[in-house]
Amino acid sequence: MSNFRMTRRAALTGIGATLATPALLRAQSSDAFPVEEPKIETEIPVKRNISSFQQQAWQDHFDDLGVGCMLADISSRALHYWGPDGETYRLFPSSVPMTEELTRRGYTEIVRKAENPSWTSTASMRERDPTLPVRIDGGDPGNPLGTRAMYLDWPAYLVHGTHDTRKIGRQSSSGCIGLYNQHVESLYEMVKIGTKVRLL
Repeated sequence: MSNFRMTRRAALTGIGATLATPALLRAQSSDAFPVEEPKIETEIPVKRNISSFQQQAWQDHFDDLGVGCMLADISSRALHYWGPDGETYRLFPSSVPMTEELTRRGYTEIVRKAENPSWTSTASMRERDPTLPVRIDGGDPGNPLGTRAMYLDWPAYLVHGTHDTRKIGRQSSSGCIGLYNQHVESLYEMVKIGTKVRLL
């Protein structure tokens, strides 16, 4: 495996959006599952990501590519995607859960996708923060899910965009993996229902 490493700063400026392994040189650049994304100014203190992103191999995490594979690396705050063609590879900086208690790890898959998803808060979220609205429509700039969402088969866990770019590279979610809107839109076009996902 390559020892290629990318700094967080480089990835956040967009260089990390498209990478290829040496063997993969052709790579290019409902309301049923509510999720909470706390306001940046009221969230608990968080650490910035000080680790660098390291390219990974899908074979280290999955038995086969199937219709595609996705690895959310909680420690390095990065999301890796491998396409079913065996050549497409993407690496994106991400936001991750605020605490270990909110973090779920293991294998799951993409079961639904939505453009401009609506967001619904749960009763427990509103109990913690009574100012939260019950629902925010898709397309609203205050919507915590950004412009695209890919739902896991674990209820309330998603890979989604965010309008608040300060969240990326931080422990800032209540369980989901967040991406810049431009990155999630690019990924959304590639990801198929049934894509295997590992949260590590």
